[in-house]
Amino acid sequence: MGEEANCNTVMEAKENGHAVAVAVAVAVPDVKGKADDTVVVAVAPAPAAESDPRLQGISDAIRVVPHFPKPGIMFNDITTLLLRPGVFKDALDIFVERYRGMAIAVVAGIEARGFIFGPAIALAIGAKFIPLRKPKKLPGEVISETYVLEYGTDCLEMHVGAVEPDERVLIVDDLVATGGTLCAAINLLERAGADVVECACLIGLPKFKDFYKLNGKPVYVLVESREYEK
Repeated sequence: MGEEANCNTVMEAKENGHAVAVAVAVAVPDVKGKADDTVVVAVAPAPAAESDPRLQGISDAIRVVPHFPKPGIMFNDITTLLLRPGVFKDALDIFVERYRGMAIAVVAGIEARGFIFGPAIALAIGAKFIPLRKPKKLPGEVISETYVLEYGTDCLEMHVGAVEPDERVLIVDDLVATGGTLCAAINLLERAGADVVECACLIGLPKFKDFYKLNGKPVYVLVESREYEK
């Protein structure tokens, strides 16, 4: 969370049934509540899932913790959702319903909360699961992708040979803010020859809700990030 936006961000809107790009310059807030670099985005219509009655329960189950882990951060805590098996299942079911039948061969989960949703989705759709981990967490030979953070850099690693060329991959994480980590994951998998189909996140900031693209890849978000309610 809180990563700098260091990738191309494009969203598509519909006009008379056809996809059109509608560019708008906005200052994208990170999860610390500050404005990051201005990027080009576009307003898109709500997806069909917006009318799904399960989404309100999912949103309500996510706790917002103010000033964690430090002052100014409004932390979206998914552990409260995990305490409600029915709601947790609803979130997984929505993802599975979307990706079943899309010939996804690999689900790649980003450390750490992508590990919560990714394996369950992979099992349900008959795909293998690949963990994308922080440095020095994976044994054996790895391929690495470094990306820019607000203050410094970070890195994702994946086992060499975990994905085969042209395998269709879904990337899973819990939250998308500026998109830097997802972009790194896309780059890492594409360098290994994978075909990244989409990125899926439980939570997205309001400016990035609905359908938008990172590095040309669509991102699917279930609910908007919630602000602290006094």
